[in-house]
Amino acid sequence: MVECSLYMRFNSKAIMPILLLFLVAAFVFYWRVGVEGNPGDYQVRKGNYRLEDGQFDEALKEFEAALTKNPDNAFAHLGLALTYMQNGQDELALVEFDRTLTLAPDLAVAYADKGILFDRMGEYRQALDHYKKALTIDRESVEGPGFMVRFMRNEPHKSPDIYDRAVYLQKELAKPESERLLKVPEIDQKQLMYKAN
Repeated sequence: MVECSLYMRFNSKAIMPILLLFLVAAFVFYWRVGVEGNPGDYQVRKGNYRLEDGQFDEALKEFEAALTKNPDNAFAHLGLALTYMQNGQDELALVEFDRTLTLAPDLAVAYADKGILFDRMGEYRQALDHYKKALTIDRESVEGPGFMVRFMRNEPHKSPDIYDRAVYLQKELAKPESERLLKVPEIDQKQLMYKAN
């Protein structure tokens, strides 16, 4: 009789936390897997996480898996472009940026990132043109991380954003060629890449 009452008491106290844990797990599963607006969106999200973590080979696999489900997923093409860009495969990155912009011609972050690639390649006028286009389409999306994201990443200072770089490039390109300072590696390394969620 004592064993039975202990068992009953244990179950009645444990039901609420177990139910709560089940509901949280179901919500996370639904959010991560069940909510996929377009085929391949889940793989794009996973690819973006891998990209942020510097796991470029894994990111590439996720973006390619997304494109297997939906060859017209602009965000998967953007993810491929960013992955190639981070791997130093500039020509492949340019091809994927072009595909992205063909599928989503008003995607400001794609113009911003393509501008960053041109900037890294030393094509400063093309970089400036792309930065301006991104800022014209949606300045807010290319402002860079806000305070809370920087706080969570332990980044006390705001990194230069597309607007800052565009202003700088415009000033430098207006100078005679011999007086221009277009590359400052320690500052250029801090330039962000932009992703669409």
